[in-house]
Amino acid sequence: MAMPQALLEELVTANHILASEGVVDAFGHISVRHPDDPDRYFLSRARPPERVELADIMEFTLQGEPVDARGRKPYLERFIHGAIYEARPDVQSVVHNHSRSVVPFAVTGAPLRPVVHSCATIGFDIPTWDAQDRFGDTTLLVSDMEMGRDLATVLARNRSALMRGHGCTVVGGSIKEAVYTAVYLEVNANLQLQASHLGPITFLTEGEVDKICARLRDGLPGEGFARAWEYWRGRVEAARA
Repeated sequence: MAMPQALLEELVTANHILASEGVVDAFGHISVRHPDDPDRYFLSRARPPERVELADIMEFTLQGEPVDARGRKPYLERFIHGAIYEARPDVQSVVHNHSRSVVPFAVTGAPLRPVVHSCATIGFDIPTWDAQDRFGDTTLLVSDMEMGRDLATVLARNRSALMRGHGCTVVGGSIKEAVYTAVYLEVNANLQLQASHLGPITFLTEGEVDKICARLRDGLPGEGFARAWEYWRGRVEAARA
């Protein structure tokens, strides 16, 4: 089976974008489902996303087993990705991170909901997964498939989920969509925190969220996910020049 070179290069760029936009730091990761085998996915070896290179990308089974490790150490929390791909055939890319503005919503029970049109892809309802509910005292890391599947159950059909005392996970129908949602989840959390000091917040309605997401999915060249990707990729390239 031939390696999807262009897709893997896009995955490397996605790592760099997420780092550039402050969604990930030394920790966090993004994966993509294998385009020719839905029971496998690609994810970097364990290293800071900003430093990821093409040679770091590994192939995994949905159970988190490396296909050809060649001595490379995988991320411990790769089970987040496999469990979601297992549960959601529609998902083609998964991002897990510890986005700092998002964390307050994961530990207070305050609902995180879209406040501006560009953030609609985070979803109208965002559930919170708490490892304590099923597993008691843990490191809060998703360290096996049982925990990954429990997270996938809480995520359900949503586009993003918070993780109590940990961070968040978002999904998309493509790498570009997943990156867009991860970036704007952080943006929305920050804007919502600012707005909360001014008075009651008027959130987007469920109908508005649905219409905005449909427009983004059907966007023409130069619109939506593609335009955002071009902008973020340009920022990465300029910083690395």
